[in-house]
Amino acid sequence: MLTISYNHTMGSPATFLLVGIPGLQSSYLGLAISFSAMYSTALLGNTLIITVICMDSTLQEPMYFFLCVLAAVDIVMASSVVPKMVSIFSSGDSSISFNACFTQMYFIHAATAVETGLLLAMAFDRYVAICKPLHYMRILTPHVMLGISVTIIIRAVIFMTPLSWMLSHLPFCGSNVVFHSYCEHMAVAKLTCADPMPTSLYSLIFSSIIVASDVAFISASYTLILRAVFGLSSKNAQRKALSTCGSHVGVMALYYLPGMASIYVAWLGKDKVPLHTQVLLADLYLIIPPTLNPIIYGIRTKQIRERIWSLLMHRFFHQSTQG
Repeated sequence: MLTISYNHTMGSPATFLLVGIPGLQSSYLGLAISFSAMYSTALLGNTLIITVICMDSTLQEPMYFFLCVLAAVDIVMASSVVPKMVSIFSSGDSSISFNACFTQMYFIHAATAVETGLLLAMAFDRYVAICKPLHYMRILTPHVMLGISVTIIIRAVIFMTPLSWMLSHLPFCGSNVVFHSYCEHMAVAKLTCADPMPTSLYSLIFSSIIVASDVAFISASYTLILRAVFGLSSKNAQRKALSTCGSHVGVMALYYLPGMASIYVAWLGKDKVPLHTQVLLADLYLIIPPTLNPIIYGIRTKQIRERIWSLLMHRFFHQSTQG
């Protein structure tokens, strides 16, 4: 794994030990198989999405550009956690170095911050496409799309860099056992000798601000979209417009509902919800969206579905001819 160098204190452990999912050790083999299957699906599906969009000149619209970036972020997010999880569940290899742990933490939280920004960008894309169709290509130019993407990434870096720096510079003089499947911020923060509340509050406040602002703008976009759609005289036009938004709404539900449940259960329900439920919810939050996003877009988006089918058929017949 790519590592970021952290100037940690002399009291910091050389390695952490990831427990996995406390209390579910008897189910580790089934979890390893399930997570491996979901990870393989995520890699295959998102790679197909990226390949089809990059290869097909008819899929160079802004919507497909943001979808391509989303697929890349999904691969990064899943790859940051699932291989190590499967290693823990299948072979018991639970050790992770200090630098690797904080690098994993950085990429996980940065990827989730980028993903919520991309969902906002995709909502804005649908708003312009439906409410201002005549100005669509003039508003969402390649430079604007690139600027939006860079801004989303910079926002994630600005959020995540201070958090990683603050936590990595706290003294770790006690246990090095992390009761989680990956280096989740609050699970690692519990191992510090100093008060971890400042970093925990920073994480909660800034993640809440990012998600709340994005959800507010997404809600405003869809309010305007629905108003425009139901103002159309043709029922067929209404159905077509709503269909183009259906995939996006499904992806948003997959991302925000488990994500908010995971965050607030960890904060507010930690004494009421069993630890294995909290950890499993956090794990599924990181693997289910990357697994199902390409399936949702592949099934519901006609252009992508046709291009993927054409690509697979071409590969199949090409292999058959060579055989």
